[in-house]
Amino acid sequence: MNKKSFGILQVNTHDNPGGAAQIAMNLFKALERRGFRSYFAVGNKQSTDPGIIQIPNDQNQGLWTLFFTSISKKLASKNLKKNLVLRVLSRTINSIGHPSKMLKRTRNCFRGIENFDFPGTSQIPHLVPSFRPDIIHCHNLHGGYFDLRMLPQLSEQVPVVISLHDAWMLSGHCAHSFDCERWKTGCGQCPDLSIYPAIHRDTTAYKWQRKKNIFSNSRLCIVTPCQWLMDKVNQSILKPGIVASKIIPYGLDMKIFHPANQKDARVELGLPTDAKILFFAANSIRKSLWKDDRTLRSALIEIAASGMKVLCLALGESAPSKHFSDVEIRFVHYLEKHETVARYYQAADLYIHPARADTFPNTILEALACGTPVVASAVGGIPEQVVEGKTGFLVPVGDAQLMAKRIMQLLADDTYRQQMGRQAADDAARRFGLERMVDEYLHVYREMVYLNPDHKMG
Repeated sequence: MNKKSFGILQVNTHDNPGGAAQIAMNLFKALERRGFRSYFAVGNKQSTDPGIIQIPNDQNQGLWTLFFTSISKKLASKNLKKNLVLRVLSRTINSIGHPSKMLKRTRNCFRGIENFDFPGTSQIPHLVPSFRPDIIHCHNLHGGYFDLRMLPQLSEQVPVVISLHDAWMLSGHCAHSFDCERWKTGCGQCPDLSIYPAIHRDTTAYKWQRKKNIFSNSRLCIVTPCQWLMDKVNQSILKPGIVASKIIPYGLDMKIFHPANQKDARVELGLPTDAKILFFAANSIRKSLWKDDRTLRSALIEIAASGMKVLCLALGESAPSKHFSDVEIRFVHYLEKHETVARYYQAADLYIHPARADTFPNTILEALACGTPVVASAVGGIPEQVVEGKTGFLVPVGDAQLMAKRIMQLLADDTYRQQMGRQAADDAARRFGLERMVDEYLHVYREMVYLNPDHKMG
């Protein structure tokens, strides 16, 4: 593979933040460092990197639209995760600039139909002058920026790899189906329309069939980070459109996420050096549909009832601290710098991850890589991340009592916990390194070009 002539274009909803964006960004930058022609196309650009290109969904704009769009983009370039007011203001201003489009989207929303009217999708192979990608590598295709109907045409023009980070492409509506299995047979009679991406009417059977028709006319390579999600893929509407598939676990930059002196990390972060510290990270922890705030709180109440003194750091939102006797939940606002986030893992005794639904969370991998044992809900691909009794413990979903028991067991036994931390770091370095992930994707890219000999490189 000639690096200088081989081009890879990553595609995602945005370039920051989120798990899918982090994986796409890591690949984009790692391929660039290795000398490949690497670009990243996004529906909403938030960084200033010249190699990241905004997909032009707002073509042929008038002066009115251009004016309000420019203001909206300036606001969006800020870290809107920290500021709800700015986020709402950005969306409102964008709506003023696109009145007809917003009217159409609102109408589709109330009809229960996902909007696929994103004309920039057809331009994805031609976004960079004098650059034609040899591989288009898509990540999340939901989030209001990508016309799914273009997949057959795109996959005819260029080999398309799709990394699934959730199960949205398998269903008529939701990113995770929890206990519902109607996605296998056609959806319809949806038990919960409020699951992201929420809809107002049950058109899930229609949308399921629409996706099925799109996929059956496409030629796709599907990559999942775990066997659990690949098993779902093989029972889904995606199956007829698959020409190749591969399980590639996520990879981390081990120069950032690695073991370090716990006391030094605590001093740097202003944390008590003699406390028992738990750590948990998720965006909007208390409101997240996927995370399990109720189980977290119940487990901490159980720990408080035992008389153990614990500090639980919850990264991802700003809120006043909560106290349950000698147990404190201290909230930490969203942090952009991975190096700072790594210091929190390094400062903690345990990482805890109560969840109702999840795929293959980066946060668990980051904790393991930092030598921090994990106590997590056994859901999705998490059992493929945590080695039971060796690098952490798994508990059934919603079992606050067992989660509290495992946490107290490890906090009370320094020797066992530290041994588990060493094993976690060793296992993460072996299985979840960034360069390993890049190598595996390069192998997939080669295979896809080989399977598509009519596509010309360069």
